[in-house]
Amino acid sequence: MSQSPKEYTPLFQYEVSTEQPNAVIGHSKHETSNEVVDLLRQLVIGQDRQNELLEELVEQMNAQQRQRANELGQWKDANPILARRCRLAAEALGQVQTEFLHSMTVDVNENYEAMMEGDFVLNEFVDKYGPRLAHLNGVLQLLSQLGSNNHNHSSL
Repeated sequence: MSQSPKEYTPLFQYEVSTEQPNAVIGHSKHETSNEVVDLLRQLVIGQDRQNELLEELVEQMNAQQRQRANELGQWKDANPILARRCRLAAEALGQVQTEFLHSMTVDVNENYEAMMEGDFVLNEFVDKYGPRLAHLNGVLQLLSQLGSNNHNHSSL
């Protein structure tokens, strides 16, 4: 089945010569180079504008992040007991998550062959662990954020 390189027919053939024909018939080399320079200038202008827009986007995202951090800090200042309880709950739930992950990995290691052979066992696994893991991670992330010790209002 393998073919030697000599047996392949190229899809495209290019002719390369040392002569440099005019890029556009009827234009001198000077006119063509001016067009290329103009096109390059337009590219640079476009790139500069794109960079400006990216800088504005980053600044806007940073402002939103600072505002969220400020609001979170204000909430923590207004609810110090609840923030402390969130931190303790996050620590406890972290231990629950660790045990849940341990149980899940044991199940995977014991049943991976059956999961590979058929969809039923894999679907059962996903149904059993998927939603729980997603919800557990979401709750843990929320509690961790609300209970973090970070009172710096400028960053999350």
